[in-house]
Amino acid sequence: MQGILYEEQSVGLFILITCLLGGWAAWMTGKACAQTWRPYYVLIGYLLPLGMAVRFIHYALFQGTLLSLQYYVVDTAVLIIIGSFAYRYTRTNQMIQQYSWLYERASLLSWKAKA
Repeated sequence: MQGILYEEQSVGLFILITCLLGGWAAWMTGKACAQTWRPYYVLIGYLLPLGMAVRFIHYALFQGTLLSLQYYVVDTAVLIIIGSFAYRYTRTNQMIQQYSWLYERASLLSWKAKA
């Protein structure tokens, strides 16, 4: 997978920077967007520059390629997956807590109308 998903010599750096550091920021961004009742496209708008910031960290700390479309897309896709999960998880909790007379939990990421 080295060369396709990450350019460093170790997958550990990809996991540390993109998944843990960037993923934490994406999780908090998704949670904040859901808590403030923003639409989903706003979250995507916030995660695109976050992908650039993660790419810069790879460049500044580990001599990665700064302007690489392939690695930017991979980093941003990981951030969008994590941020979207956080957004949907938080929104589900909001709906079942604030509108408990209308909705109940259907799964971890969805709700349904009460019968």
